[in-house]
Amino acid sequence: MKPLTVVAVNAGLSEPSSTRLLVDRLAEATVAALDGREVQVQVIDLRDLAVDLGASMAAGFATGAAAPAVRSVQNADALIAATPVFNGSYSGLFKAFFDLVDVDAMTATPVLIAATGGSPRHSMVLDHALRPLFSYLRTVVVPTGVYAASEDWAASSGDTTALAERIDRAAGQLAALLGATAPSSAEQSPPEHDGTASAEAAGIANFARLLGGS
Repeated sequence: MKPLTVVAVNAGLSEPSSTRLLVDRLAEATVAALDGREVQVQVIDLRDLAVDLGASMAAGFATGAAAPAVRSVQNADALIAATPVFNGSYSGLFKAFFDLVDVDAMTATPVLIAATGGSPRHSMVLDHALRPLFSYLRTVVVPTGVYAASEDWAASSGDTTALAERIDRAAGQLAALLGATAPSSAEQSPPEHDGTASAEAAGIANFARLLGGS
């Protein structure tokens, strides 16, 4: 069976980066949810492409190192996209990169969206900025977006358990779109107990197929 390709786009600028940390956690959870499938994960750090992205915007098409990065996203089986929040929205670097993606190249591609910020107040960026962007690109965005505020990483002040649960839930939804099988424990449960999870996975997959055929 052909390996699944999951591409993760990290728009974090600092080093170390909480956005990159979130990307790594999401990628690991997705691989775990795809238990039994061979998965190849590629992480694209946009900070390394900043100069080429500027040149590409001026040229009107992807040039330099930005070109293979864009091709990787367009050819991916699934995408994880994460950005820090700047002025209430995604970063300029994040927008510049996805402005280079062909609007027809990602139709029905499963996408997991994520963002980081200093305050929980910015969590709505997922629904107000990221979802519309990827809807325009005709992708299928999983229901659970993951936002991590600074306090979510600190066990003393944030709710690290809640963040871990959101990461696992979103990764599970991405895996469902990729055709992952349900965990063995769920398979052994009586139908009346696992019907909700099965219905959710089936509904997401059906929506993806409908979108791909439109």
